[in-house]
Amino acid sequence: MEFVHKSVLLDEVIEGLDIKENGTYVDGTLGGAGHAGHVCERLGTDGRFIGIDQDEDAIKVSTERLKKYGDKVTIVRSNYSDMPDVVHELGISGVDGITLDLGVSSFQLDTAERGFSYRMDAPLDMRMDTRQPLSAETVVNEYTESELFHIIKNYGEDKFAKNIAKHIVQARQKAPIETTGQLIEVIKAAIPKKVRATGGHPAKKTFQAIRIELNHELDVLKNNLEDMIDLLNDEGRIAIITFHSLEDRIVKNIFRTSERPCICPPEFPVCVCGRVSKGKVITRKPIVPGKEELEENSRSKSAKLRVFERRITEG
Repeated sequence: MEFVHKSVLLDEVIEGLDIKENGTYVDGTLGGAGHAGHVCERLGTDGRFIGIDQDEDAIKVSTERLKKYGDKVTIVRSNYSDMPDVVHELGISGVDGITLDLGVSSFQLDTAERGFSYRMDAPLDMRMDTRQPLSAETVVNEYTESELFHIIKNYGEDKFAKNIAKHIVQARQKAPIETTGQLIEVIKAAIPKKVRATGGHPAKKTFQAIRIELNHELDVLKNNLEDMIDLLNDEGRIAIITFHSLEDRIVKNIFRTSERPCICPPEFPVCVCGRVSKGKVITRKPIVPGKEELEENSRSKSAKLRVFERRITEG
């Protein structure tokens, strides 16, 4: 199957990065190299591009798509949480731009056996990195009812989380839940019929919650975003696309704190905490897809782009 992924907010990301011809750029979620290809074609002879992805299929496809850029490009199979190590191991101290396009790719959704989609029956997998031993089947069959309730409520933001968790536990007592189709039937039974008739696919939120939990998506973002900002050279930029309100909140808060880190009480006449600003938020409000993009690519619907620029003060 061909790796198809429509790059969301492509023009906006390229504009947000403010690409320097001979700069060094990192894409921490390389995918099908959609954004990456447009970055690479703007780089001069001394420009460098580093692509990172934990998905084996993405590595294969992006390597092929970017090979025309030759030695400018380095592709590494890893999680973007390892970005500082990956960059430093290449002998690079800082970079001029970083992109992250979070969430699941179109290719992952459309490849049935990966188990990300609630539209096709397949094994319950959902691993971004297939080297990982735990799969969605582990979460569904081994988490306690309380644990399932909390992830569906917090990561799926589903008001029927309690009932869904209860139904999952009841169903797996009879036999393990091994496929996406089996899980969908359990979820449907937990949601009132009249809600199912009007509110989109009943399994969407639960599938999202399990995927986020399994791949530690929010923790990886929360624990590594500041390190990525620190990796930027002066006037380097980081552009992040999120598809989930919790992801967007993490990015918004860390960008804001990086710009205004002072924790002194407001009544203090001068700052004494010694925390120094790392730069400035370029996007006061998130950039969202326009009407045309929404019509062309329905998966862009919940996308939000935020951009931060590093400013290194002397002294």
